[in-house]
Amino acid sequence: MREALAYARRYRARFVDELKSFVRFPSVSAEPAHRNDVRACAEWLAKHLRAIGMPRVALLETKGAPVVFAASRQRPGRQTLLIYGHYDVVPAAGAATAWRTPPFDPQIRGSNLYGRGVCDDKGQMFIHVKALESYLRNGGPPVNVKCIFEGEEEVGSPHLSSFIRRHARALRANAAVISDTKMLGPGRPAISYSQRGVLGVEIEVSGPDAELHAGNFGGAIHNPAQVLCEIVAGLHDSRGRCIIPGFYDSVRKWSTSERSYMRRTGPRDEEIVSQAQRGGAWGERGFSQYERTTIRPAVTINGITSGHQGTGVKAVIPPRAVAKIGLRLVPDQDPAEIAGLLREHIARVTPPTVRAAVRVLSQARPALVDRNEPAMHAATLAYEKGFGARPIFIRSGGTIPVVDMFRRELGIPTVLMGFALPSDRIHAANEKFHLPDFFKGIETSTRFMAALA
Repeated sequence: MREALAYARRYRARFVDELKSFVRFPSVSAEPAHRNDVRACAEWLAKHLRAIGMPRVALLETKGAPVVFAASRQRPGRQTLLIYGHYDVVPAAGAATAWRTPPFDPQIRGSNLYGRGVCDDKGQMFIHVKALESYLRNGGPPVNVKCIFEGEEEVGSPHLSSFIRRHARALRANAAVISDTKMLGPGRPAISYSQRGVLGVEIEVSGPDAELHAGNFGGAIHNPAQVLCEIVAGLHDSRGRCIIPGFYDSVRKWSTSERSYMRRTGPRDEEIVSQAQRGGAWGERGFSQYERTTIRPAVTINGITSGHQGTGVKAVIPPRAVAKIGLRLVPDQDPAEIAGLLREHIARVTPPTVRAAVRVLSQARPALVDRNEPAMHAATLAYEKGFGARPIFIRSGGTIPVVDMFRRELGIPTVLMGFALPSDRIHAANEKFHLPDFFKGIETSTRFMAALA
């Protein structure tokens, strides 16, 4: 391990240059125009894994983006670690002027590297790749290592579950590790032990077959945009609770001791609100902001589209209106069951003057990891040495679909080792990764493999 750590420190500058090359690929999985970029990024990653000395590397096809698989030489009797990450990114959010530098031309400013995907998840995933390289150049890792890096996480990993089932034998391991989460703050490492699930849907309200002149028909024909707004506005009551009948029936109730632990270790309300950058605090009564974003489900409106979107005035009644809705789910909510409840509710509140349809775009189950898993203890030891601070166990409001997949399909726990800062602007313009945390992360990953062994 000492030789691996020394190697990682010696080649820090090269590691950053290689991360820049990785970030330059506009591997946006949500946009078909970038399909070739997604594949090119996967091919680059596979080539890089071969170059650092991984003996087995393959580009495995799915019905969507390919999965990059890699494995070290097997050491009988040693623990096997499965490293997961994703090389796809979300679209470069915001107007061109919102980015101080081009999103796919990574630039260093101060102690940060800026670019789309530099933190979510290319930089955090690359931490483990560079830790692996440091071992491979110095006798090999102390555990057996397998890697799967996918290209569809940002669109809900629609083909990953079938991939894992198909390759379950090849993916057998004792534990998995993922770095795609946040720390509490600078020098405050955290291990996530809970992830919310997700149900992404599209609600479409349609009326006339074509646009109608608002002067001739305004006030006489029911406007689909108006109906959609009323439906969406009616999803919550004045107390911040979702009004879909049955929505809370399966929500797990947590003990007083668990909620007390969350109060002691989690972020304060003002911290969460300040990270929203002038966003106004709101939510279900009786719960802290941390609880609202972790142990309580949420229904959020991700976007609404209808009618005239250009400059100036166009006096029309639009023929259709569409809203994209994201439902974050908690134990023990089932995405398929919640989708059924939503469809029933939309059918019930839609007036007979228009038509409504609900389409499911993505879904993933919530996940919980036992804090007492041996791999969790190994991660704790690694953080204490790598960051000089004991990590806090926290819940996450986000969703990483593969965590529950690993539990169901492979029967293994997943350690969620976060290296991002709350200020790293994941999914926003000017996304960044704090380079000192990138370097500490490589050291922590190196120590984690040693502790796991």
